[in-house]
Amino acid sequence: MLKRVDGREDTSGARVLLKDASFPEPFYDGLEYSPPARGTWNIVHTTMLVPDSHQIYICALGCLRGVVLTAAEMNAMDRFSSIVIEEHHLYDGSMEDTIVNGVGEILAGLLPKTPRVIFLYPACIHHFMGADMDGIVKRLQETYTQTRFVLCWMDPIRRHSNLPPEIRTRCQIYSLWKKQPADQNSVNLIGSNLAVENDSALMKLLRDNGMTVRQLPTCQTYAEYEAMGSAGLNLAFEPLARPVLPFLQERYGQPGIYLSDSFDYQEITAALYRVADAIGAGHPDCRDEINRCETAFRLAKEAIGDMPVAIDYAATFRPFSLVRALLGHGFQVRRIYVDVCNGDDSNDFQSLQQSHPALELYPTRHAKMRCMDRHSDEFLAIGQKAAYFTGTRHFVDLAEGGGWYDFAGIRRMLAGMVDACEKEKDPRDYVRIKGWGCHICR
Repeated sequence: MLKRVDGREDTSGARVLLKDASFPEPFYDGLEYSPPARGTWNIVHTTMLVPDSHQIYICALGCLRGVVLTAAEMNAMDRFSSIVIEEHHLYDGSMEDTIVNGVGEILAGLLPKTPRVIFLYPACIHHFMGADMDGIVKRLQETYTQTRFVLCWMDPIRRHSNLPPEIRTRCQIYSLWKKQPADQNSVNLIGSNLAVENDSALMKLLRDNGMTVRQLPTCQTYAEYEAMGSAGLNLAFEPLARPVLPFLQERYGQPGIYLSDSFDYQEITAALYRVADAIGAGHPDCRDEINRCETAFRLAKEAIGDMPVAIDYAATFRPFSLVRALLGHGFQVRRIYVDVCNGDDSNDFQSLQQSHPALELYPTRHAKMRCMDRHSDEFLAIGQKAAYFTGTRHFVDLAEGGGWYDFAGIRRMLAGMVDACEKEKDPRDYVRIKGWGCHICR
């Protein structure tokens, strides 16, 4: 790697003050650095949530490395297989037959067990070749009638498209339900890798009004998974899950509501009112929940004091909402690590630009982050990426919101911050393992 002769590293472009930042893309998107903080989930984790399923990845050995490691870290290699693409497959016309025959060998090797569903993951090369993947799936379905085949994609070339791999996977994992009569007393929580915790005001509202609540991370059997097809209402909370709602509306006729995972009392209350209206319930009284949150904020501030705080986008889908809530209660938030801003955070971003223009924004994948100093002040970090880039031993080991939702989620976050302030952890023991290694994801 080229280095400057004067020994100084050029880190320009890898830091911007909030007042000078553009929404939603504050940084140039070009040559990328992949930090070793691997706390986020990927498509392997997500598809593993479907009970009695098996995944088959079809790509070159170099591409397979990451997904194989993910399955191995989960101790789930018995649910994961691969078909290796070699150079001759690109020109000798054997690609389609290789896939069909390879799937057959994999299924034979799994006997006497037969998976209910196979998720097929071709890769970028199949786009370039114009491979007839729909035709391949049809051939497989006609031959192996006891197993259903679902076509997904591992194609990072479409990362900036309208249907990147993460969103496609979230749609496809719900494509296997059977159409059935709608149960108006049943609600699905859709698209999240992590189950919403039972102490949330949302779960209380649904339980108190006799609703059956189903979410994929809690399904233990394929029958439980299929029962989600009977829901009379779907709720989603994450940006990646938002496109799943119209997919389910069109496919199964299930109405859906998107409720962004905010840290603002009014936004949380409005979301609960929308759900109450949808299920025909009265509006919940949120005053006690808010008072409990205010007490938690006060106690956390007393414990943490003026310790500087850094937050990353992988810990929560609404980092600017969280920052605004913490700053409004006196916490010393200094840094936000984010590459692209969530559109749901637009109002919080603009508000913070006016109230706290000196907030520092850092990317996580900008090439110059590889040489950024990671031995700064003793930060309290929220998220593994923030922990890695600040070099702190005080951090909340959190990914994708942790299932911490609404008022209870605020209190869990504050409790996690207090615990991180009082107890040190070695980040090397955490950031080197992908999403399943985060204790929240187990």
